[in-house]
Amino acid sequence: MSIEHEHTRVELIHAEDEAKYLLRDTREIHAILRNLITARALVSARLVPGNESVLSTLVEVDEAGTELLLDGSADPQQNERIARAETLDCVTQLDRVRIEFLLQGQRFVMEDGMPGFRVPLPSALLRLQRRDFYRLQTPVTHPVSCAVRLPQADGSERDTELRILDISGGGVAIAVPPSGVRFEQGTEFGHCTLKLPDVAPMTARLVVRNLFRITTRNGVEMLRAGCEFLDLPRGADDAIQRYILRVERERSARERGRL
Repeated sequence: MSIEHEHTRVELIHAEDEAKYLLRDTREIHAILRNLITARALVSARLVPGNESVLSTLVEVDEAGTELLLDGSADPQQNERIARAETLDCVTQLDRVRIEFLLQGQRFVMEDGMPGFRVPLPSALLRLQRRDFYRLQTPVTHPVSCAVRLPQADGSERDTELRILDISGGGVAIAVPPSGVRFEQGTEFGHCTLKLPDVAPMTARLVVRNLFRITTRNGVEMLRAGCEFLDLPRGADDAIQRYILRVERERSARERGRL
């Protein structure tokens, strides 16, 4: 099983329905962990501090439901590094749903002659379905942008080009500028202009529905604001869908060309 986007960590900051993404109920967390065990899903665990990642699997949840057994490495030195880590930043997938959780307090054990780590169960678990997060990712070679009218320090407003990370018929994900703009769940931006290649500019309002912090393995951070379209003009939805289908066909053609 492959782990898509295992090189990033996604942290939920704000969401219209936080419970949709972040699970805190112990029974729900137990159920998902046991499903991961049954599926023998691969887990990419990044050792924090540092950027080293190791592949492992979840072996069992103990009868008391308080500890998780994580498969160890055949390399004793790697096991030492895992044991020393302050946090294991874990990413996996189950039925095409991305799952993230943090593990702390791991201790090395030998059970049935096999190395492993006993660790307390995570107190929270982030769950991101593809339709919630990974919509059509816009091509890097043909960037897509949205001009958003933003307030300035002097009280005026100015159209600012913001990069679109992904898009669907219902909205876009925007790369939040590093400073100068306050993005929060529920923030609404009027007078936005969506600019797609070979498509006439489209105006709409955007409202922020969720906000995530994305951190790459090399430590680069970016805020991602998931925004919903409001008041799209007639025909805009069809134009967006045609753009998405065209990009998907081009990607499929390139993939076939590499086979």
